[in-house]
Amino acid sequence: MILGKAHLDFRYRYEDIDQDGKLKDASASTLKTRLNYRTGSYKDLSLFAEMDDVSYIGNSNFNNTRNGKTEYPTVADPKGTDINQFYIDYKNDNLLGRLGRQRILLDNQRFIGGVGWRQNEQTYDSISMSVSATPNNKFFYSYIENVSRLFGPEKGSPAKNLESSNHLLHYEYSNKEIGKIVGYGYFLDFDDAVSLSSDTLGVRYTNSLLLDDSWSVPIALEYARQEDAGENPVSYSANYYLISGGLKTPAITASINYEVLGGDKNSSGKKFNTPLATLHAHQGWADKFLSTPDAGIKDIFIKISGKVFGTKAMLVYHDFSAADGEENYGNELDISIAKKLSDHFSLLLKYASYSENSFSTDVNKVWFQVTTKF
Repeated sequence: MILGKAHLDFRYRYEDIDQDGKLKDASASTLKTRLNYRTGSYKDLSLFAEMDDVSYIGNSNFNNTRNGKTEYPTVADPKGTDINQFYIDYKNDNLLGRLGRQRILLDNQRFIGGVGWRQNEQTYDSISMSVSATPNNKFFYSYIENVSRLFGPEKGSPAKNLESSNHLLHYEYSNKEIGKIVGYGYFLDFDDAVSLSSDTLGVRYTNSLLLDDSWSVPIALEYARQEDAGENPVSYSANYYLISGGLKTPAITASINYEVLGGDKNSSGKKFNTPLATLHAHQGWADKFLSTPDAGIKDIFIKISGKVFGTKAMLVYHDFSAADGEENYGNELDISIAKKLSDHFSLLLKYASYSENSFSTDVNKVWFQVTTKF
């Protein structure tokens, strides 16, 4: 069968930002329209195409990285229409091969992600392969020649594309008794952003230790080491650590987390970089740490989430400091409330407040979002 399925999504968002050091507050009223179509399979082959359009409703009182409105805080949602994904798949029982512009999301997207929070997603011009030789083993490889970033579709700064010669290796072993073990190697070589070129090797372990039928202890442990690569002008090595433990009950899930991205306070550029991460999901929704400070960053945070009467709520508190030295950067409080009204409609209210001690500036952000899917 060649006939396939089409989907149409709308995501309206209002974003308000009050940031110290800016002459004016930002208010962004944006709408993302997404249309995609997947064909049926013919001899294990299928085609997928997806178009995104970002438009503004009302005033555009914000810096979208392209309009020159630097008196406002940045809301990185440039308007325009773009091909978000376009690829051909070959799929059988054990293999998925994909060629074209595609979404790549690995683990918790700490290193490789899609930045799905922004209205224009980050996707990859790539050839990739996912192999599941046995139910417990999964191997993934991708070669990326271009990163289509969230700053498109118009040219400007930051660049909408990053031409590259990137290799991603990811192996996963999962077992109900011992949990999930992941080993990965991300070898990034950027043509036009050489300071981001690096080789990263790491291992990640996650598990949920059952206390009884409804209570458990989720844990996550991760370590990675990164070194310069390609034509990076800075010679360095830096480490990444994550230790996370918590308690999951029928009503709430709570965790305490310790994450470190290494750096060198006495040398510029000698730090652990994550240029392809979904950064908004990590180190605070205020987006104050989209790039790692030279002294690195240590993030101690508490996360509490739960669901009552179909409404999801989350609270996260971060304490940020330097990984190298005793500098206290600041702290942040994040709160979200999400409600699914039906199979087609959902609402989200979200708040982030960053209070600086020695890094960046105070900021308060509020989001209201309506999503529809058909």
